[in-house]
Amino acid sequence: MKDQNNNIRFLILTLLKVWIGICVLLSSNDIQAQETAKVQVVAIEIEGNKKTKEPVILRELDFIKGDSILISELSRRLEINQQNVQNTGLFVTSEIKIIDWNTIQNRVVIQIIVRETWYIYPYLIFELADRNFNVWWSEQNRSLKRVNYGVSLRHNNLTGRRDKFKLTYQGGYTQKYELDYNLPGINKRQTIGLFGNIYYIRQREISYITDENKLLFYDFEENYQLKRLRLNIGATLRPKLYEYHTFKIQWSDNEIGETVSQDLNPRYFLNGTNRQQHFTFWYQFVMDKRDIRPFPLNGFIIDARLQKDGFGVTDDVNSMWVSLKGVQYFTFGKKKKFSTELFGKIKSQLLRKELPFTHITSLGYGNSTVRGYELYVIDGMDYGLLKTSLRYEVLNKQFSFGKYMPMHAFRVVPIRVYFSIHNDLGYLNSVYYKDYGTLHNQWLWGTGVGLNIVVYHDKVFRIEYSRNHLGEKGLFLNFNFSG
Repeated sequence: MKDQNNNIRFLILTLLKVWIGICVLLSSNDIQAQETAKVQVVAIEIEGNKKTKEPVILRELDFIKGDSILISELSRRLEINQQNVQNTGLFVTSEIKIIDWNTIQNRVVIQIIVRETWYIYPYLIFELADRNFNVWWSEQNRSLKRVNYGVSLRHNNLTGRRDKFKLTYQGGYTQKYELDYNLPGINKRQTIGLFGNIYYIRQREISYITDENKLLFYDFEENYQLKRLRLNIGATLRPKLYEYHTFKIQWSDNEIGETVSQDLNPRYFLNGTNRQQHFTFWYQFVMDKRDIRPFPLNGFIIDARLQKDGFGVTDDVNSMWVSLKGVQYFTFGKKKKFSTELFGKIKSQLLRKELPFTHITSLGYGNSTVRGYELYVIDGMDYGLLKTSLRYEVLNKQFSFGKYMPMHAFRVVPIRVYFSIHNDLGYLNSVYYKDYGTLHNQWLWGTGVGLNIVVYHDKVFRIEYSRNHLGEKGLFLNFNFSG
């Protein structure tokens, strides 16, 4: 009897193990089926695009009607494509969602809802002529004479094809006249674009040399000392969604007063000449997979450039620059985000010869600045720059003005605020320009903290407190209205 009970118990346990094995096998097959199961996009509907042509929006998607998408990746793919549409700069908000899902045939209808921004701006110009706000505030005594003012008529979507038109008249410190047009897609696939620009400026005051890593200025008051004409045409190629190629040919005609070329700095154009004319060929390759381009949190960008100044009918300039920039962004956490920015850039002059003062701008201009050295410029042949930032999100909110805002596109204002810690390292190699300062051929290090304020996704304000390796400290303000 005891043996019989043991046999029955053994049989039950064996059957139970077999049953569990079958369940596990079926479950794993089901999971595997879910991982390989796909849905087909049978239709893409777009709403809210009163001005923008539908192909412009569809061009930003990584799928088309008829494509199949893994169900396991569907949510992520929709989120990425929503960011792609938002990054066009054409919309205040964008949303991509599924409005119909046939679960039997695994077919979906996807809807894109956009709210267009205001495209045409009679843009009033009131900007500082100096390299940045900090130079104007600290070294130029906040002089209103160093302010540019005027008007610029801009249309960011002239024909609904994401084409940009700009007409500018500017007075004040620098008189400027500019006409600019850019059409990013001229063919059916929207892979080829064309652009052109005419640009003329003149100014009475001129930065004629660098001394102790500071630009020196001379104001002639009565006569214009710098005149510059530029004409350029170019083409863009976008064979893949995140890949861009740009080709440009430019004609430059620059002229300065004889007092500058003979007395103040004979090396301005080299050899004491007061006129410089040359062609420029410019090629740029960009791989851009950032999530929110004006202020990214995830993704990366690679930017490689080659620029040749001087070829053809004139030999006033003969230089060739190559540069490579890479930036990687990471985000940790969901509710309160920590994000990091790792920025690296190198730039080098391939022709190892002395260049005019006009062609040696390096560290201290634009984004190529070691934070903490905003008041300095370091000119030379080659430089490397490593910038790191650690950011913590302290605010992410939308503010509504409702009926008090007459323009519907601006009734809701999204604002994000980040506390940041930054640490930068740079080095510049100078062969011919050591008399311009003492910050060449040594490591430059700056660190500090700040607040980054992002308004409307593309308007960025930075308030940063930094310290450099010289022991200097300061509060620095930077603005980026890239939209």
